[in-house]
Amino acid sequence: MAELNNIREAVRERYAAAARAATAAAPSEQGPSGCCGGGGLTCSPADETGVFGAALYETVERDGAPAAALAASLGCGVPTAVADLRDGEVVLDLGSGAGTDVLIAARRVGPSGRAIGLDMTDEMLELARANAAAAGVENVEFVKGYLEEIPLADRSVDVVISNCVINLAADKHRVISEAGRVLREGGRLAVSDVIVDGNLDQATKADMAAWTGCIAGALTEDEFRSALAGAGFEEIEIRPTHRVHESAGSAIIRARKPAAR
Repeated sequence: MAELNNIREAVRERYAAAARAATAAAPSEQGPSGCCGGGGLTCSPADETGVFGAALYETVERDGAPAAALAASLGCGVPTAVADLRDGEVVLDLGSGAGTDVLIAARRVGPSGRAIGLDMTDEMLELARANAAAAGVENVEFVKGYLEEIPLADRSVDVVISNCVINLAADKHRVISEAGRVLREGGRLAVSDVIVDGNLDQATKADMAAWTGCIAGALTEDEFRSALAGAGFEEIEIRPTHRVHESAGSAIIRARKPAAR
């Protein structure tokens, strides 16, 4: 429990700092973003090469997200591009940050649908709510909570998305299990996350700064597949997209909860 709390606090403080920097600066003044954080919070040269953050969003994927939300984006992909969202669906974004993917998802599911952002950081939740208000998007909700203890009812959402956040959790297997719990039968998981090659040295793994920089805490592809299968997911697909570190790359991970029989 002590280790889990230590990791949570390190991650929370890093992303609270990123939220404060995004709130304080105009979009044109904000520094490079990435899963390592904006406003000068960087963890590798990858942050400066467009493999994290707003640079990954094509014009068609920016619909619904104001410039301020995009400028504060800290992800390693665009999960809404592969989630196949439909009118009327309920979408949950794990680790929603400034709200970019929640706002895009809300537009995709339309007025009859709903997009929920889950984050443990008060500063990010405040920023996300401000971004939603600025965008005039009403079918959204931002709730505080941990990925390992999702504060939603069983079988209450149709799609779970996440952008470079699951790797930050101390207990990733529990996060994936919780995602399965809140999904309805036949529901979908579509996340972007960092996958490590499996050759990280112990010094990197022990470095808490690397946890908050999306590298040391990530799973290998085999470990991610095993976690998904163990949580009951089917149709598991892991597709690498681009390298983010000499020992890790970003990937799109998709899976489906079995339909009711």
